[in-house]
Amino acid sequence: MKIVVLAGGYSPERDISLSSGSLIANALLRRGHEVDLVDVYRGIKTSEEATFKCGTETQYHYEIPACEPDLDALRESLGGQTDLIGPGVLELCKSADITFVALHGAMGENGQLQATLDNYSVRYTGSGFEGCLLAMNKALSKQLLQSRNIPTPVGVELDLTQPIPKDLPLPCFVKPCSCGSSVGISRAETAKELERAIALAGKYETRILVEQEVLGREFSVGVLNGKALPPIEIIPQDGFYDYERKYQSGKTVELCPAPLKDEECQRMQEYALRVFEALRLRDYARMDFIMDATGECYCLEANTLPGMTPMSLLPQEAAADGIGYDDLCELIVSLGNQR
Repeated sequence: MKIVVLAGGYSPERDISLSSGSLIANALLRRGHEVDLVDVYRGIKTSEEATFKCGTETQYHYEIPACEPDLDALRESLGGQTDLIGPGVLELCKSADITFVALHGAMGENGQLQATLDNYSVRYTGSGFEGCLLAMNKALSKQLLQSRNIPTPVGVELDLTQPIPKDLPLPCFVKPCSCGSSVGISRAETAKELERAIALAGKYETRILVEQEVLGREFSVGVLNGKALPPIEIIPQDGFYDYERKYQSGKTVELCPAPLKDEECQRMQEYALRVFEALRLRDYARMDFIMDATGECYCLEANTLPGMTPMSLLPQEAAADGIGYDDLCELIVSLGNQR
């Protein structure tokens, strides 16, 4: 098949996406497909850039820097480009058999790209625009989970254009409502730290979530083709699981399958499947959890386009279930191709 892998984009998570996209493209090349990896924001400037590659050797590579990208500099380098989808991208996607969406954050996960691809009758992988929209907005998804009696930490949504309440919970985590990869997230124990945390989250969005801290062990559970994968336990070497600890080697210990009792594992997997259904997701996704000292699991969020980097959680969980990386990419393409 001819497959376009869409990555990059105008998002704080573009570097992770470019790494994911490179690995996905190489895996699909090894499976015999014709593949073109495209940065959706930069677009296609020449006919050579729109050439589908063939072959089994590694053709793409991208290292994730330790810090987030400078989006202002990126925009300036492209002459102040305001279009989120660069020139030639949609035309290339229409010429392919399927588009593998390897974006993270922003329009790649909030449903905008999926709605656009639907309008252009482009077949693509992963959840549709409705599921992406529901899952990407942390405050909205929290309300949906609460309505389904799925445990989730107590949270307060703030509109930074309005006065900030004075009775916010401490200690807490402060998050932009619609960012992933721990971008803009920080922990606060004191009123001063809370003020700084709100200011940081406010750099990304005017609507943010202040979420009461739940102490416990951190896990992630993928759902793939209707099945919950083995949970993985995430143990940061220090602090919490932030941007640097997620993507820089040696910052975090990950145990898969997670050391859980059978009943704990089954309960967490059941919650993951219920979250998947509540948010109207499809094909694959990854749910993050905290388990407190009593054994209760709290869902933190759902990721509709989980990372596919060397350190990403979903590929590790799939491998623990006997699904290698190349097979995982092929399966995701197959699921998308069935629609």
